[in-house]
Amino acid sequence: MKQVIIDKERCTGCGICAANCPDRTIHVADGIALHNGTDCLLCGHCRAVCPADAIRLPDQSELLGLATITEKTAVVAPGTTDCAELVALMRSRRSCRNYLPQTVPLDRLVDLVKIGTTAPSGTNSQGWNFVILPTREDLLVLGGLVADYYRKLNRLAANPLLRLAVKYLAGDSLGRYYRNYYVSVAEALREWDEEGTDRLFHGAVAAILVTGRKDASCPAEDALLATENILLAAHAMGLGSCLIGFAVEAMRRTPAMKEKMEIPAAEEIYSVIALGIPAVHYVRPAGRKKVVPRIMRPAAVTGHK
Repeated sequence: MKQVIIDKERCTGCGICAANCPDRTIHVADGIALHNGTDCLLCGHCRAVCPADAIRLPDQSELLGLATITEKTAVVAPGTTDCAELVALMRSRRSCRNYLPQTVPLDRLVDLVKIGTTAPSGTNSQGWNFVILPTREDLLVLGGLVADYYRKLNRLAANPLLRLAVKYLAGDSLGRYYRNYYVSVAEALREWDEEGTDRLFHGAVAAILVTGRKDASCPAEDALLATENILLAAHAMGLGSCLIGFAVEAMRRTPAMKEKMEIPAAEEIYSVIALGIPAVHYVRPAGRKKVVPRIMRPAAVTGHK
């Protein structure tokens, strides 16, 4: 049974933990906090708000165990962060497609994975997993598998009768691929084979693959939130990064490729993050299309206040 551990000697019975428990598994009786004996999320809200430090979570460490960063355990209270600096960090991270051949230390890659796990997850399932490819040679193994997949796909897409049959039986997915990607993929494969030009990973020297357990409540969202944490932390560490969607698509459609990367059948791949020391330095942040959010006031329509 999953439940928090409450130190009865420390507990003052203030009830803050019970008021903040999203799963309602804590109550106060006879001046002390008690767990009701059912499974809880182990989200840690109760521990985080307890003024008496009377609650522990089983099998969870206070520290991430980072090797290349000095961790700070103090909570950053809402409204105390320089939001302009945070936005500047977010805008400054760009997809890097030009890397130096310099190796990224393995302990730094491991730290990025640990930082990824600070992201939220549905029902606190933390159903993500990670595969680190630490060297350029390891990355080239995956690159070769991805290239083999697109060679086969291009051969299929080049057949007009097959495109027509697929469109009739299962929609126009093969036709769309042919119109949108066939030519550029063919050229990329030619450059890979004849010139050794890497248009998939762009010369990156390492990668982190982010997966999610299929039985998690929202594995895609969990994995992508962890991915964003990794991208931002990589930039703060001085690393360049780029999401490689072509590799994700190939792995999703090729069980043998997932097996080669030691991804079990119970997990799905959601992102492949290429990493390395950037060989280019940008001098201004990325622009964005203007967004106009839709403001909804259903309460005004229904008369609720």
